[in-house]
Amino acid sequence: MLKVQSLRKVYDGHGRQVEALRDITFSVNPGEFVCVVGPSGCGKTTLLRLLGGLIAPTSGTVMVEGRPVSGPPDGLAIVFQEYGRSLMPWLRVRENVELPLKAKRVPRAERAALVHESLAAVGLADAATAYPWQLSGGMQQRVAIARAIAFQPRVLLMDEPFAAVDAQTRADLEDLVRSVWQRFGMTMLFVTHDIDESVYLAERVVILSSSPTIVLEDLAIDLPAQRDQLETRSSARFVELRHHVYEQVQKAKNRSAVTPVV
Repeated sequence: MLKVQSLRKVYDGHGRQVEALRDITFSVNPGEFVCVVGPSGCGKTTLLRLLGGLIAPTSGTVMVEGRPVSGPPDGLAIVFQEYGRSLMPWLRVRENVELPLKAKRVPRAERAALVHESLAAVGLADAATAYPWQLSGGMQQRVAIARAIAFQPRVLLMDEPFAAVDAQTRADLEDLVRSVWQRFGMTMLFVTHDIDESVYLAERVVILSSSPTIVLEDLAIDLPAQRDQLETRSSARFVELRHHVYEQVQKAKNRSAVTPVV
C-alpha cells in the first residue's frame, strides 16, 4: 500500500545544506498499523510530509498503491499535531468534518451519512452542532480524526497527534485510534516521539537513527490484537519490547552515522 525506497531529503538555504534524511527504505502492507519513532530532530515530520506529497524528495521515491507520489495522492489523509489550526472556528463540528467531502463533490445525502458515521465512531455524535472552541483539546482532536475518517482514506498518516493533550486524554485517544483502525481497515502510519505509545499502538515500529537519518530497525510488535492500557502495558512482553526500542533510540542519539540492524 505504501512503499518508500531510498528516500533522501536535503534542505538548501543561506549558503549551507542540511541532510535531513539520508536513506529511508520501508513498506507498509494494506491494513497494517506502523509507528515511526526516533530521536528528536531526526526528521520524522519531514518523512511524513514526503509521504503525504506535501514536499518533494531530493532523491528516492514514495509509492502509494503502486503509483509515485508527486503531490497529495488520492485516498490519503493526514492528521496533524496542531489540530486546533486545522479546524475552522467559525464552522460547526459537522461542517468542519464535511469540508473535504464538499471538496470531493460528494452528494449532500452521502455527506450527511458519512459525517454522522465518523462522528459516532469517535464518540462525538452529540457534538455535531458545537463549535470547535467550545470543545476540549481532546475533543477537538477527535473532530480532526473524524474528518479524516469521513474522507474514507485508504491510507491515514498521523503526525504526533496526541502530543498536546494530557496523559489520560492521550490514553483514551490511543484506544480510539486503534478501534477506528480495526473498524475501518485503513492502512495507518503513525509518527510519534513517545516510545511506549509506539509499542502499544503498532503492529510494527520503524526506528529511525539520528540525523542524517536512516532506518535503524524495523521491529515486529507481537502483542495481542486486543490491547488494554493496564493489562498490555504491564505485560512482560510489552516491557521487553519497550526496553528494546528505548535502547535503540538512546544508542542513536549520540551517533551521527548508524549501521542498520539486519
